[in-house]
Amino acid sequence: MSMKIRTDEISSILLKELESNLKSIETFEFGTVLQVGDGICRVHGLSKAMAGELVRFKEHQGLQGLVLNLESDNVGIAILGEGSKVREGDTVVRTGKIASIQVGEATQGRVLNALGEVIDGGPALISEHHAPIEIKAPGIIDRQNVCEPLYTGIKSIDAMFPIGKGQRELIIGDRKTGKTAIAIDTIINQKGKGVQCIYVGIGQKASTIVALVETLRRHGAMEYTTIIAANASDPAPMQFLAPYTGVTVGEYYRDNGKHALLVYDDLTKHAQAYRQISLLLRRPPGREAYPGDVFYIHSRLLERAAKMSASRGSGSLTALPIIETQAGDISAYIPTNVISITDGQIFLETNLFNSGIRPAVNVGLSVSRVGGDAQIKATKQVAGRLKLTLAQYREMAAFSQFASELDEATRKQLALGERFTEILKQKQLAPYPIERTILVLFAGINGYLDSIPIKSVLRYESELIRYMEDSNAAILQKIVQEQKITPASETAMKAALDAFKNVFKA
Repeated sequence: MSMKIRTDEISSILLKELESNLKSIETFEFGTVLQVGDGICRVHGLSKAMAGELVRFKEHQGLQGLVLNLESDNVGIAILGEGSKVREGDTVVRTGKIASIQVGEATQGRVLNALGEVIDGGPALISEHHAPIEIKAPGIIDRQNVCEPLYTGIKSIDAMFPIGKGQRELIIGDRKTGKTAIAIDTIINQKGKGVQCIYVGIGQKASTIVALVETLRRHGAMEYTTIIAANASDPAPMQFLAPYTGVTVGEYYRDNGKHALLVYDDLTKHAQAYRQISLLLRRPPGREAYPGDVFYIHSRLLERAAKMSASRGSGSLTALPIIETQAGDISAYIPTNVISITDGQIFLETNLFNSGIRPAVNVGLSVSRVGGDAQIKATKQVAGRLKLTLAQYREMAAFSQFASELDEATRKQLALGERFTEILKQKQLAPYPIERTILVLFAGINGYLDSIPIKSVLRYESELIRYMEDSNAAILQKIVQEQKITPASETAMKAALDAFKNVFKA
C-alpha cells in the first residue's frame, strides 16, 4: 500500500521543530574589556548596547556596570562595585535591561545601597514591586498645583517659607550650618502624618549614616523611613546612581496615592561624582570642569517630585535637595543650577549660626515660591508681616551700631525684632506642631513679649506652651480644625495669654 506524502504537513512539522529548538537557545552579546581604571572601563564588541543599560562582568559574579558612553569603536561603562577586580580582557555581557530596584512597603525601615541592595545586616529585601530607576518625569496634565502643607516642625520655616506636598525646596548653606539637621527634624515631624520618608546620603561618612539611623530609630521615625547610602568610600558611579534609586522608592508611594518626602544630602557631592565619571570618560569639560549636561542630571531628577492630579490618585513626592556652598557663594555653578530648578530655597548663614541663632535661616535670601498656597489661614494671620519685620530689624541692627541716639520708633522696631529673633530659635530634634507655632507668633504680634526681658523669652515660650496645653488645649485644637483664627478664638487666646501673664515671673 503506497502512502501519499503531503509536503504541507512535512513543512509544518519541520517549522514546529525548528521553533522549539530556537526557544531553548539563549543568545548573548559579549564584549571584551580594552581598558580599565578608576571605576571606568572601555569595552569593545557591544555594538548594540543602549545608553543606561546594565551589563555584567562574566568573570566576577554579581558585579555590574552601567553603559554611559556610546562611541564608534567602544563603549564607556561605569563599574557599579569594586572596580579593582576587573582586568583587561575580561568578558562583559549585555543584559538588555536598564537598572531597576525593588520598591514598596518592604523598604521601610531599611538601609539600602545605590543598587537597592540591603546593607543593614538584616534579611534580604523581598517585594513584588520592581521599578526602573530612570523614567520620564510626570507631564503637566498629570500634575496639580501645590496646595497642601507639609510641616517641617521648624517655626521659622513653617511661618515664613512654607513647604507644600509636591514642592522642591532647596536647603543651601556652608558646611556645618545645620542643613542636615533641618532635614532630619522634618523627617521626625512626619511621625503619624502618613508621609513616608526617604533619605539619600551621597558621599557621607559611614559613621554619619549609622548615627542618623540611630537618631531616627530613637525618635520612632525609622519605621516609615528608607535610607539610601552611597558612602564616601563607595565608587563615584554608586554615588551618581543613589539619588535616582531614592526617587524611585518615593515614586512608588506617589503613584499609589500616598505622600512621600525625599531628602538628597547632598547634590553638590552628586555633581562632583558625575564630574569625576565624565572626565574619566573623556567628555568635554565646561564651567568648573563640569560636563555640559550637569544641569540636566539634576533637572531630570528633581522634576520627578510632584503633586499628582486627582485622576492619578492625588499622591505627592516632596523633595528637599541640599547644596553645600563655599564661603556663602550662592552664585557658583551648581548652586545657581539647582536654585533655578527648585521652588525656593532656605539659605543658612554661617554668621547667624555662630552667633547662636539656630536654625540659622537668612530671611533675606530665603524664599518659598509656593508661598501662601501651602499655608493654612491661621498661619498667614500670625506670620503675614513676620518676614518683613525681621528683614527690617536686621537692616536697622546693622546701622544702629553707628548711631549714638535712636528715636522711639527705631527702638521699638529693634526691640520687636530682637524678641521675634529669640522666639524663632529652636533646639534640634524638637519639632513644633503647627498650633504651637501659631500660639507663640500670636503672642509676639499682639505685644505679649514686649515686657519680657530678652533672656527670659525662651523660658516664657516653653512655660506658655505647657500652660496652654494643660488648661487651654481646646483653643489650639479649634484653631487647627477650623484652620483660621476666628474672632471667638482670638478673644479666647488673648484671655488665656492675659491669665498666663499674671502667673509668669520674668
